[in-house]
Amino acid sequence: MINQAYHPINRENERKINWRFLVSELKPKGKWLTPFNIISIPIMLLGLFLIVIRFWKGLGSITNLTQDVPWGLWIGFDVVTGVAFAGGAYVVTFMVYILNMKKYHSIVRVTVLNGFLAYAFYTGALLLDLGRPWNVINPMIGNSFGTSSVLFLVAWHFVLYMLALLIEFSPAIAEWIGSKRAHKILSGMSIGAVIFGITLSTLHQSGLGALYLMAKDKIHPLWYSEFIPILFLVSSIFAGLSMVIFEGAISHKVFFNKISDKNKKAQHGIIHGLSKICAVAMFAYFCLHFLVFIHGKNWVYLNTPMGYWFMVEMLGFVLVPMILFFYSYRTGDILLIRIAAILTMLGIIINRLNVTVIGFRWDAAIPYVPSWMEIVVTLAVIFTEIWIFRWVIRRMPVLSDSSYLKEKK
Repeated sequence: MINQAYHPINRENERKINWRFLVSELKPKGKWLTPFNIISIPIMLLGLFLIVIRFWKGLGSITNLTQDVPWGLWIGFDVVTGVAFAGGAYVVTFMVYILNMKKYHSIVRVTVLNGFLAYAFYTGALLLDLGRPWNVINPMIGNSFGTSSVLFLVAWHFVLYMLALLIEFSPAIAEWIGSKRAHKILSGMSIGAVIFGITLSTLHQSGLGALYLMAKDKIHPLWYSEFIPILFLVSSIFAGLSMVIFEGAISHKVFFNKISDKNKKAQHGIIHGLSKICAVAMFAYFCLHFLVFIHGKNWVYLNTPMGYWFMVEMLGFVLVPMILFFYSYRTGDILLIRIAAILTMLGIIINRLNVTVIGFRWDAAIPYVPSWMEIVVTLAVIFTEIWIFRWVIRRMPVLSDSSYLKEKK
């Protein structure tokens, strides 16, 4: 059986993978009766049951989607919002591999893993929302839409970026199975995958916003503008880094024994640096939104229910966390940084849902409200992603230092 820890000097770890090793790794590790397991398992089982019904009887059996509102919670939250939170992968890899900011190297693998799982599961959520899932290949080959459509570009960006993320993470898999040769080859491919992935991700983040450019008459004027692609791209920077801060705080408690002493000590410095980047990106985003608001002459909408909701989003979940990030960076208050990250994440959820659900066909006679079954399936998707994330963290060298780095030292 191959050892979990990879020792390059020991040739015994270079033997082939065997089924005994894989079976042993599939066995659960840790306690079963935890609050998270007790809550998540029933929801995941119920979600699986509802997914079976959805594919058996169609979308109308468990959703409130209609011909007028064909995209609902599964697109607005699972895909559009989820992809924004996955933006930390391209931002962190850019900082480490392109800007040579080695300070953040210890969080590269966990950030890339989070990004890959996010894209993989949100691809599944996309299939749930398609009336005919087997036609998912059409945007990629240009059927019905053509090769000049935004959907064609988004589909290819999505698939290729997932492949790039997998290559970036693959050295950790090679260490896990104990293949020194595969690790060497895959590590050599990583920098190319990073550059390719950064390019694809920036295009994809803005491409999701571009999908809604054709819905000018359906989206509320406070959230529609020709600059949606740019706003989506800029907001993905602080959305992704806020997720990194939030996920890092949880991981350092749940997987404390997996992290080296060096990385534990470096955590506060990393969070402190990320807070500055979030603050600057949010300042740029707030200014862009303000200019778009002025240019669109949308003052008339402020004294309306939707206008009040718009101000809650911009003041409560953009301006306030931005100020908190600036202040906590100056004072070094880590707890305040984490609070700002949570507020920022809530703000991203609100913004994406405002564009895709709440502000979409806001004037309809019967507005779309997701059914409880749609919400359960969404929670099931999220919990399943967390389960797989936890499984990988407990088995692969993600939070710990790479064995090759140790050997070089």
